[in-house]
Amino acid sequence: MSPAVGRSGPVDPAPGREATPGSQGGNDAPDGPESPGGRKRRRRGARGEQTMVPEAEFTSYYGRPIVKPAPWEVDIPAYLFAGGLAAGSSLLAAGADLTGRPALRRTGRLSALAALSFSLGALVHDLGRPARFLNMLRTVKLTSPMSVGTWILSAYGGPAGVAAVAEIAEMLPRTVLRGPLRLLPAAGRPAGVLAGVLAPPVAAYTAVLLSDTATPSWHEAYRELPFVFVGSAAAAAGGLGLLAVPTSQTGPARRMAVGGAVVEMLAERQMERSMGITAEPLHQGKAGNLM
Repeated sequence: MSPAVGRSGPVDPAPGREATPGSQGGNDAPDGPESPGGRKRRRRGARGEQTMVPEAEFTSYYGRPIVKPAPWEVDIPAYLFAGGLAAGSSLLAAGADLTGRPALRRTGRLSALAALSFSLGALVHDLGRPARFLNMLRTVKLTSPMSVGTWILSAYGGPAGVAAVAEIAEMLPRTVLRGPLRLLPAAGRPAGVLAGVLAPPVAAYTAVLLSDTATPSWHEAYRELPFVFVGSAAAAAGGLGLLAVPTSQTGPARRMAVGGAVVEMLAERQMERSMGITAEPLHQGKAGNLM
């Protein structure tokens, strides 16, 4: 009959029959320090302690993933990158307009419109039908990152589009601009400044979308991921400005590219430290090679 067990351990244990943690079975209790059993234990200790408990292995039910992988294809990465590029270009164009750099302003406005169009196209293609995007505008749900992000993107798209059209109108001959079209160049500055004000939320809200999912490596990065996305958007827009603008006007683009790259790198390093074990997928397999 087994002895009773209380809070402090066995009650009335049988002498010489207690189990020794870390042992490999057998009764070693009677052996003294100079007995053969004691000498064997010392020899085992010299080689390293051998326990009967195996190393823990983290497995899931029948090898299935604990969290289902995101069903997104290449459309979503394209949507994320192009949206950030559009936001950074609008911010750069607004600053160029206020500081008298027409070539940089033109590049920023046109790049923002092109990147925004590509981003919306990729998003709609992933959704399957354009009506799904429009249906999200029927309500405003502040607790839903998707709902808030849809409204931010919609509010930004109008001014960015007007600023780009105004830039195109300024490149046309004056004889073409008749009637209400003559007002387009005057609408460029207010529309461009408004697009620049809305640009940072556009670059950051997609990071909130990712970190609000159940994927551990995205969810645990919620503290730093918006800074990573904003820095990436600034670096991309600055780099594009350097490619398309004369060097006499690229000062803001250079500073934006370098500053964005530094912010992205520092935020990413801090992100990987704060994520703990969930940062392992960033350094393994295909994701590790891309990083």
